[in-house]
Amino acid sequence: MTFERSIEAFERARRVIPGGVNSTVRAFKAVGGSPVFVEQAHGCVLTDLDGNAYVDYVMSWGPLIAGHAHPAVVEAVRAAASRGTSFGAPTEAESELAELVCDMVPSVEKVRFCSSGTEATMFALRLARGVTRRNKLVKFEGCYHGCSDPFLVSAGSSALTVGVPDSAGIPLGTLADTLVVPYNDLDAVAALFEANGDSIACVIVEPYAGNMGLVLPRPGFLAGLRRLCTRHDALLIFDEVLTGFRVAPGGVQEREGILPDITTLGKIIGGGLPVGAVGGRAGLMDAFTPDGKVFQAGTLSGNPLAMAAGIATLQLLRAPGVYAQLEASGARLIEGLDDVFERQGVAHQTNARGSLLGFFFTAVPVVDLASAKTSDLRFYARFFHAMLERGVYLAPSQFEAAFVSLAHDDAAIDRTVAAAEEAVISLLAAVDGPG
Repeated sequence: MTFERSIEAFERARRVIPGGVNSTVRAFKAVGGSPVFVEQAHGCVLTDLDGNAYVDYVMSWGPLIAGHAHPAVVEAVRAAASRGTSFGAPTEAESELAELVCDMVPSVEKVRFCSSGTEATMFALRLARGVTRRNKLVKFEGCYHGCSDPFLVSAGSSALTVGVPDSAGIPLGTLADTLVVPYNDLDAVAALFEANGDSIACVIVEPYAGNMGLVLPRPGFLAGLRRLCTRHDALLIFDEVLTGFRVAPGGVQEREGILPDITTLGKIIGGGLPVGAVGGRAGLMDAFTPDGKVFQAGTLSGNPLAMAAGIATLQLLRAPGVYAQLEASGARLIEGLDDVFERQGVAHQTNARGSLLGFFFTAVPVVDLASAKTSDLRFYARFFHAMLERGVYLAPSQFEAAFVSLAHDDAAIDRTVAAAEEAVISLLAAVDGPG
């Protein structure tokens, strides 16, 4: 493969865009080399400027559960755009998508749309603080809740990608109210409540942590958070921006049978267009303005193109057998990769829930950020590039999850597993093992 046009495009971008990218992880800092610049994508196949085609497991970081450029989604956006791209006034499409969300997500009776997952978590935190009249929040190391100031303390996702979990530019006063504990450590959360119970407004968690790689909750962890929040009159926020509609129609809360007070959503509900949402029981959500006193606003909130794409996507997901297909595809891929790594003697850990999956190059069971960081990052970088050369596009960071879609058929998945075996064999032949 050649990447000449992508390299030229990156140099052009660096002259006018900081770092040459508009989201940090895209710069390939964690894996080295020059990022791939995309020309187009259809189904599960992404094509770059040089004409190289890849089976895509980034899928725009999760929104494209139906695949790239799904005809129903494209037609819905086209039709919406023909009527106008933005009005700054209500449309019936907002109510239609809200009805779908409320029908599918168990804990949600009302929902407020915004323009990104970062906005959604920001508004969710403001709602929790406004309702409880408390200031402190509890978050978990390696969980990523967007890039508003209170959440960039021991953050995951691209903050880990560049090796800087805490951002410059955040006032110390902002950090004072953010309490951080390891993911899966229920005892640590209980200790925080014992010491700060009267001042903790909420606990926010990725119920399946997907931004330090995919890390799953230990049995009883989520239920324990629910009990602690109820006992101390704090609100439990499930950040399901990543997992909402991906691991089940109603997200993790449906799959695990544990209801949060507030849910944040994004990605899939916009069908690939910018979107975010905050949802919860009606009495809680009515605290938002204009009826309540917790302010929320946004020029593009409920944008008609995003609403149209979201409606089309959720309607596709309501078809019979969809989630069984996604579950089978995710299992086929992760079991195939697990078999390759096992037979080739590569230390690894794998996790999967439905169409959300991940793997780590470490012999240590991964249950939190500290264990995720034991991964062999150099070997992941080499594996990433070896897969890229073989037509498979993985996340350019060990600390990200992978996604399958309805467009990933058995042939694409089997091709990926075969490429992984070739890649590992070539890497092990080049040097003596991972490292």
